Amino acid sequence: MKPRTDLPRTEGLLRAEDLTYEIPSGRRLVDAVSLSVSAGETVGLVGPNGSGKTTLLRCVYGALRPTGGRVLLDGDDLADAGAKARARRIATVPQDGQAGFELTVRQIVAMGRSPHKRFWEADTAADEELVRGALERVGAADLVGRSFARLSGGERQRVLTARALVQEPAVLVLDEPTNHLDIRYQLEILGLVRGLGTANLLALHDLTLAAYYCDRLYVLDAGRVVASGPPKDVLTGELLAEVYGVAAEVAVHPATGAPTVTYLPGRIGAPLPGQIGEPGPQGAIRP
Repeated sequence: MKPRTDLPRTEGLLRAEDLTYEIPSGRRLVDAVSLSVSAGETVGLVGPNGSGKTTLLRCVYGALRPTGGRVLLDGDDLADAGAKARARRIATVPQDGQAGFELTVRQIVAMGRSPHKRFWEADTAADEELVRGALERVGAADLVGRSFARLSGGERQRVLTARALVQEPAVLVLDEPTNHLDIRYQLEILGLVRGLGTANLLALHDLTLAAYYCDRLYVLDAGRVVASGPPKDVLTGELLAEVYGVAAEVAVHPATGAPTVTYLPGRIGAPLPGQIGEPGPQGAIRP
């Protein structure tokens, strides 16, 4: 799908401007992507496997150095900030948390306070309260003394979300935050993130969840933004056929008021109109 050239350039707390990441072979994994996220806004990155979502997020939070463009936070170029200064403002929940020796859950979560401390500075009572509160908010208080290495994938994901919370960031970047989680915790984690008041940028595979919890979506294909805007404007049958190569119907759910995607397995690649239906009843509740 051809990249859009008429996408609006809006101001935001977090902004990426013409962000590019090119590997030595010359292939661009991220190609001139511009996006913005405002305080209190939840913005989703969607697209098929290999579309550049994870690479883009890694450029945003500093794990990769872009080969072109820049990332701005409150107008400051993050390339000029050290790792510790960046971590005081941006917290990250990676797609797959590494086991990391035999640290306990409490120790892993407390590491979120390290950007705010001097080397070897001890945790305070206030830090301990932040750790306890974050674990409670993600439903993991009972794991506090467990070995992080011995947790299930879903338990690790909740613990890493708690670690991000204790960083007290302005921006939260999450790569597949619902990975390994059962349905209940998928809904709880996304609802929690949406209610934090931070600027949230997250990659999601589940388009229905993305439509419900995100204020805006950016659709990536081959490293480029091909569509952006509110979910009801972005998610159409035509776009899903062109970007994902699947047939799908998209309609507004009467209870949530958000778009819901239904895939049609017997018609792979067959484009359908899939227009957004009539809005749901007024007063439909979103988190």
